[in-house]
Amino acid sequence: MLNKEAFRIIFMGTPEFAVPSLKAIIDAGYSVPAVITAPDKPSGRGKKMTPPAIKVFAEEQGIEVLQPVKLKDPIFLEELKALNPHLQVVVAFRMLPQQVWNLPQFGTINLHAALLPQYRGAAPINHAVMNGESKTGLTTFFLDQEIDTGKIILRKEMEIGPNETAGELHDRMMVEGADILLETIELIRLDKVKPLSQAELLANVGQLKPAPKIFKEDCLIDWNEPGLSIFNKIRGLSPFPTAYSILETNEGETHLIKIYKTEFESTEMTDPPGSIRTDNKTFLKVAAPDGYIFLKELQLAGKKKLPINDFLRGFHPEEDWKFVQKQL
Repeated sequence: MLNKEAFRIIFMGTPEFAVPSLKAIIDAGYSVPAVITAPDKPSGRGKKMTPPAIKVFAEEQGIEVLQPVKLKDPIFLEELKALNPHLQVVVAFRMLPQQVWNLPQFGTINLHAALLPQYRGAAPINHAVMNGESKTGLTTFFLDQEIDTGKIILRKEMEIGPNETAGELHDRMMVEGADILLETIELIRLDKVKPLSQAELLANVGQLKPAPKIFKEDCLIDWNEPGLSIFNKIRGLSPFPTAYSILETNEGETHLIKIYKTEFESTEMTDPPGSIRTDNKTFLKVAAPDGYIFLKELQLAGKKKLPINDFLRGFHPEEDWKFVQKQL
């Protein structure tokens, strides 16, 4: 059994979600000779090259950072082998080829923001909230051939608040994920892991719910859906990639509006789905088949995100306008 200082961990991750996990590993006294992350990308209106959040943190800690464009690049693979890791830890990174995940003595583990085998895929937090789940969780597992199918090490259940957004859940998982990951690494170092095949859980989970990557077309609101489904979709896509709809005037002019926060009021309806009611001061509500969606925080294209009161000070929709099923 190796002591912590001798147990070499290569960390792989990209966004802010990965930072608390790397920090926890370093603070616990493990050796992290390098961090693997994505290349810098242009962002913002000026398209300035911006480093991943994990790179910024790693360099602050004096840790070497590798940013391979291709994970099968022979030069990168030689660099990785030379680091001689005992374990590789993946948090919010990309799919690894076998020659990468199979390299370390103790394998490669991943932190997934769902209770596997449910919500396999790139956007588990968003999809769990969009589906109206009241519970989700965190899972650590060994990487294998197929994405998110490897043997489970630890699972931790978490509640989802009835009004909680994906962003709020993300921030809680980011912190709790670091704890379960650290516990997992210690079990591996002490040779106390009892991995569980996901096949053993499949009989008890019912229908599998996937969590694929979300594209712009997935964010368009269908006002013909039940109100609760619309409400869940909006909070499941908030703050990113953000639900949106097209508001059309009676003259055919269109406005793209991103919607971040809403409330749903169930009531008998005569207004057609997508029609609006507003006092142009304090409320703007949209008709669904079974009630109204009250818009609480929204953003007009090219403008700032605003609470409804501030939004209505500068934008005055009329009640014969309507939200329509089209994309700009």
